[in-house]
Amino acid sequence: MGAVVLGVSPDSVESHEKFRDKFEINFPLLADPDHAVAEKYGAWREKVQYGKTRMGIQRSTFVIGPDGKVSKMWKSVKVDGHDEHVLKALQNLEQ
Repeated sequence: MGAVVLGVSPDSVESHEKFRDKFEINFPLLADPDHAVAEKYGAWREKVQYGKTRMGIQRSTFVIGPDGKVSKMWKSVKVDGHDEHVLKALQNLEQ
């Protein structure tokens, strides 16, 4: 469909390489160790886990149109079935 897929997280390049190899990821994983990209996209959020509050990544997906603007976004993404939602959003871009 002509889309470019990128994964971004604050994990290290070495961690990304292990993750990519383990799960046979076929798109680039970008390291954002200071979470600057995550902050700009609103994906660096306060999270509560086991009763403790901390800052961390909120798994999110952004579709950026040919005009460079975010045309669709999902917050708190669950992996199962999410690909179908993204494909539908990409199809809508083509119309």
